[in-house]
Amino acid sequence: MQEEALYIHTWCKTVERSLDWGESSSWSDHDFEKLGELIFQKTGTLLSITTLKRIWGRVKYNSSPTTATLNTMARYAGAEDWRGYKKNIAAEKRSCLPTPSPQTGIKQKGYIMAAMAMALVVVVLGILAARNLTPPKAVKPNLNGPVKFSSRKVTDGLPNSVVFDYDASALNIDSVTLQQSWDPSRVERIPTSGRQHTSIYYYPGYFTAKLIANGRLKKENPVFIKTHGWTGIIRRNNNPLYLADKDIHQPGSMGLDSKTLALKLSSPVFNGQWLSFYNVREFDGLDGGNFTFETTLRNTSGVDESSCRKMILYILGKQNAIVIPLADKGCISDLNIFTSSDWVSGKSNDLSAFGCDFSQFQKLKCEVKDMTLSLYLNNNLIFTKPITQTITQIAGICIAFEGSGEIKYVKLGNKDKIVLDDKFGK
Repeated sequence: MQEEALYIHTWCKTVERSLDWGESSSWSDHDFEKLGELIFQKTGTLLSITTLKRIWGRVKYNSSPTTATLNTMARYAGAEDWRGYKKNIAAEKRSCLPTPSPQTGIKQKGYIMAAMAMALVVVVLGILAARNLTPPKAVKPNLNGPVKFSSRKVTDGLPNSVVFDYDASALNIDSVTLQQSWDPSRVERIPTSGRQHTSIYYYPGYFTAKLIANGRLKKENPVFIKTHGWTGIIRRNNNPLYLADKDIHQPGSMGLDSKTLALKLSSPVFNGQWLSFYNVREFDGLDGGNFTFETTLRNTSGVDESSCRKMILYILGKQNAIVIPLADKGCISDLNIFTSSDWVSGKSNDLSAFGCDFSQFQKLKCEVKDMTLSLYLNNNLIFTKPITQTITQIAGICIAFEGSGEIKYVKLGNKDKIVLDDKFGK
C-alpha cells in the first residue's frame, strides 16, 4: 500500500509539472474536470472529478485506486499499464544511482579522508572568494513585462512543423512554459533567452498554443492545421499512418475495409486501433451554437476483430469540441459524451440508446439550437441536454472507428446555409 502511494505521488507530481497550473492544492473542480478531459482524449477512458480528487488526496479515501484507474493513469503517462509505469520509474531511479565499487569496504576509510580534505579545500577557497567578490544583485522577476508570441506553419500538409517566435526576456525569469495544445504531453519549458521553438503536429485540428510564465497566461496564438478535403489517418500516437485517397474512396462509400486495415496494421485484431477521417478547415464561419450535422455510417469490423466496434464523432470548434460515441449494444457502459460544456459518462448514466447493430448503416444527427444539444439515431431522439457554452465557430469534423468503418453521407449547415454536403454513395 505504501509502495503504491509513492508511485501515485510521483505520477501526480509529474502531471502537475506538465500542466503548470500552479499548486494542486488550489485546483478547482473545473481544473479536475479539465484534467479528466485531457486523460480521456489521450486514453479513451474518463476518470471522474471525484476519482481524480481522491488520487490527489483532496477527498478522504482509505483504499488504493482500482486497477482500471491505475492502468489509465499509466497510459496517460505513456506506459502500457501500471506495472509498466512502475518499472519505468524504478529504472529511472536506478539510472540516477552511482555504481557501487567492489572494493567499497576496503577503500571506505581512504575515501572518507580524501573527501574531508577536499571539503576543507573547498571551504578555504570559498572564504577567500567571499572576501574578494561581491555577490551579484538578485534580479527581481517582472511578470508584467511585455511578451511577444506568434506562430507560423512551414507547409500546408501533414505532418506539419510549426515555428513559434517569442520574446519573453522582459519577464526576468529563466524559462517559460509553451503549451502547444490541450495535450499535456505537448507542454515544454523553453528558455527566456531563446527566440524560437519548433514543433511537429501530426494530426489536423484547431489548437491554441499558450505561453505561460509562473502559472500565468501571458500570450496565446491559434495553430490551425487544416486538411485538403477528407483525410484518412490510422492513429498511432506520434507515428500515424496517412492513407492515400485511393485507399479510402471505396465503391459507394468512404472508408477502409477490414482486410486492408489488417494489412496496414500487421494485425487482424483492432481493439484500441482507431481509423479516423478528418475534414478540418474554415466552414464559412458556421456558428457552433446553431447548426445541424448528419451522417450515415457503420463500423464494419467483426466482433472477432473489434470487441466493441466503437465509433466516435468529433465536431471540432475553435473553443472546444462535441464528442458523440456509438458502440455495440453490449459496450455502452464504456461510452462518454462531451456536450461542449459537460461530460456524460456511461458509468453513471443509461446510454443504451447509443448501442447499435452495425450490420446496418446508422443515421446519426447532431443539432445545437437555443443552447441545447439534441442527438438523433435513425430518426429517434436519443439524447438532449442544455449546454452552458458552445464550441464557437466550427473548425472541423472527425469520424473515428475502432477498427474498420465506412461513411455514406455527411451534411453540415443550418437553415440559412449548407457548408458541407458529401454523398459518398453516389
